[in-house]
Amino acid sequence: MELNSIEQISGCFNNLPKNDLIFLNERKIQVSYLKGETIFKQGAFAPHVLFVNSGLAMVYLQLGKSKQINIHLAKQGDFIAFSSVFNKKTYQYSAISLSDSTFCMIEKEALKEVLIRNTDFSMQLTSKNNMNESRYIDIIKNLSYKQMRGKLASAILYLTSDELKDYNVFNFLTRQNIADFASITVESTVKFLKEFEKDGLIILKGKEIIIKNKQELKDIDLRG
Repeated sequence: MELNSIEQISGCFNNLPKNDLIFLNERKIQVSYLKGETIFKQGAFAPHVLFVNSGLAMVYLQLGKSKQINIHLAKQGDFIAFSSVFNKKTYQYSAISLSDSTFCMIEKEALKEVLIRNTDFSMQLTSKNNMNESRYIDIIKNLSYKQMRGKLASAILYLTSDELKDYNVFNFLTRQNIADFASITVESTVKFLKEFEKDGLIILKGKEIIIKNKQELKDIDLRG
């Protein structure tokens, strides 16, 4: 498979000086993953930052042997493990490919050098990745004080948000995956999904969840 250059993979690299483009191109590799393959594991050494060239990945925290919290879905144009650039020696979470996907793996030390040399580029990438901060705050709120209905409403609103609207994410997710986004059991997830449908908030169509009353879901989310 022919490898794309950095600037072909993402337009965010287009404004870099030619010498930095060459520098990064020599320190990256393109890797393909099949649906269901683990991309990297929490706690493993983190030599690379990953850019999603195509496909969809799920990022999650592993808590003990049988508990996990799904953090977010990474889509085309997103970076994964960007925090490893800033003195993180190991991956802080795990990632799995939800579809056949392609990733550009960039040596983190090389990317760090380019970030230091190019402040505009650095601000652009840092700003893009800091957008996940609001998602992390939502997760903390869910764990801290929300009841199960509020947790599930929050998860559904995230999975149907504008940033994911083009990906038909429910085709790739099981009810267990949705439960892990809400931090509740799969049994409770199935129960409350049926309640939401009965109350006219959503429509369940196979694996798909279609929002019918977004404002009420938001109210449930806010009430916790």
